[in-house]
Amino acid sequence: MSKKSVIQDKSFAFAIKAINCYKFLSKEKKEFVMSKQLLRSGTSVGANIREAQNAQSKADFIHKLSISQKECDESIYWLELLNATDYLDDYKFKSLHNDATEILKIIRSIILTTKQNLKK
Repeated sequence: MSKKSVIQDKSFAFAIKAINCYKFLSKEKKEFVMSKQLLRSGTSVGANIREAQNAQSKADFIHKLSISQKECDESIYWLELLNATDYLDDYKFKSLHNDATEILKIIRSIILTTKQNLKK
């Protein structure tokens, strides 16, 4: 069995945080709409990264990672909205936002490197 990549580990950890955030928001804050959106996009990041690892071609790999990139950016949007509407305090927000931003940068870097390697 192959060793997991850093991006797989980070996206899995982010998915767990997104799930726990959803639990907190739905139970404690009684917020169900934005938290569900965060749950969906936050868990989709890692799922699409996992799919990319099994891509049928480099183009398919880039496509799957591009979906993951969009889901990660969407997660950042929901986090910012939840923070701006006082559902998430600054501590919870910063933790999740920093993780998502780091993952987004890594995904973008992988996509860019893969595209450059295709041109060679």
